[in-house]
Amino acid sequence: MDSVQEYSRKFEDIIDRIGQPIKPYIPAIARFLIVVTFLEDALRISTQFSDQLYYLNRHRGFPKGINHIFLIVNVLTMLSCSILVIARKHTEYAAAALFGVVVTQALGYGLIFDASFFLRNLSVIGGLLMVVSDSLNKRRQLFAGIPSITENNKRTYFQLAGRVLLIFLFVGFILHGSWSLTRVIGAIVGFGACVMVAIGFKAKWSAMFLVLFLSVFNIVVNNWWSVDSSHMQKDFLKYDFFQTLSIMGGLLLLVTIGPGGMSMDEKKKAF
Repeated sequence: MDSVQEYSRKFEDIIDRIGQPIKPYIPAIARFLIVVTFLEDALRISTQFSDQLYYLNRHRGFPKGINHIFLIVNVLTMLSCSILVIARKHTEYAAAALFGVVVTQALGYGLIFDASFFLRNLSVIGGLLMVVSDSLNKRRQLFAGIPSITENNKRTYFQLAGRVLLIFLFVGFILHGSWSLTRVIGAIVGFGACVMVAIGFKAKWSAMFLVLFLSVFNIVVNNWWSVDSSHMQKDFLKYDFFQTLSIMGGLLLLVTIGPGGMSMDEKKKAF
């Protein structure tokens, strides 16, 4: 066991040295990735506005006028709040508004009972919670001389909820699709990394592994650019691709700010 821990420490030191040049930029990259699905969704709705109006009116029963308001409010909220998250301005309010978009779209488009949509959006919400936790961490650093138990508790709970929700995308990956030897191996290894993220054991490195895993998965499975523009599957693949990017952003933020007080990593530091 001691030799395993020694090799683990050496591996972590090597990764730290390799990642040092880009380390200052990771939080900004992570915040952008977290909101990229909202930016893409806003662009998609804007470029397919007539089709979206027709669908909401004909298939979802939205009265004319209400469907206009629904789409315009969603687009403006996604654009403005995504910019605020990237700029780290009024982050808690922006994340709350984006959470509202996730809920209203699930209800508006009738996807609330779609298991794949539900699990993916739980992971997106996990990314938003990590953004809020990062914002609280920044506030704690700015007012380091003024201890606040309430702020620390809030940050800890947000980090816990965020990292647990982030792994639900992988649960969806396990439950859906045809099985093969490669998929079984990937599911076992990925599930192990997800458990480590959830309990906060070697959470940073488990999260980095999942980022690499999802990068390959996203390129191989959600390759929307290789599908003909007239094919109806293109929009679904594109939606899944950008949602996966958002979840990768949440995992990157976990790598930056850590798993928080309610984790095995932090408990080990206390002893």
